[in-house]
Amino acid sequence: MSRWTEIVETRCGPMVINRFDEFVGRSLKIYGEYSPAEIDLFGQLLRPGDVVVEGGSNIGAHTVELSNMVGPTGVVFAFEPQRLVHQMLCANLTLTECTNVIPFRAALGKEHGTLQVPALIPNRRTNFGAITMEGVQQGEPTMLMTIDGLRLPACRLIKLDIEGMETEALQGAAETIERYRPYLYVENDRSHRSFDLMTQLQAMNYVIHRHDTPLYPGPKNYTGCAVDVFGLAGFSFNLFCQPAEAKEGVTNAPPSR
Repeated sequence: MSRWTEIVETRCGPMVINRFDEFVGRSLKIYGEYSPAEIDLFGQLLRPGDVVVEGGSNIGAHTVELSNMVGPTGVVFAFEPQRLVHQMLCANLTLTECTNVIPFRAALGKEHGTLQVPALIPNRRTNFGAITMEGVQQGEPTMLMTIDGLRLPACRLIKLDIEGMETEALQGAAETIERYRPYLYVENDRSHRSFDLMTQLQAMNYVIHRHDTPLYPGPKNYTGCAVDVFGLAGFSFNLFCQPAEAKEGVTNAPPSR
């Protein structure tokens, strides 16, 4: 097997990437950062001491940023179900000295149990951040957990990038959401799941904003690369959701739908 890992310098320090990953790894290698428009938004929401839940942490490109935002008195609960990707996440948390992150090799859903996670060949070019577990019958058995099961003492932000399982994860976070009314940031790139997801968010009394973000960080990226290597394929489609009762403003969120 050809070597598939590499350590690159990023805005947050050294990080391990998969050389064959088409988006997260590629972006960190070329630009030294990944989807910074999302990070800019989180920077407006988070304060030192906050608690964050991140579902679908991948190798930690955003986890490390979230860790820095909440500081040593805060905590980030990071969930990544893919075994090899989770190992890279843990390596990156160590390299960047993020002692306030608690990483789980687990998926988030509406109930506790297990599910099958596809076991990918690491040196085959693919998008390791877009692996669905919907309807998977064969793979590696992995824990399925709920956010409510964490019994959190507080929660400021729930971020979900879990490839079609966002609705189920929100169901498993119903008590946490009702108690703490956190901001929600959820991926919305699957047309067959979008209506149910938005209906669920509205039923929880959230104001929904589209937040479509380019992967290209712009010419002022960490490495100074002026070329957009992703083009039209380089966009993430998410929903930023504010509690209807929230009084704090967010300057770069688009108008509500």
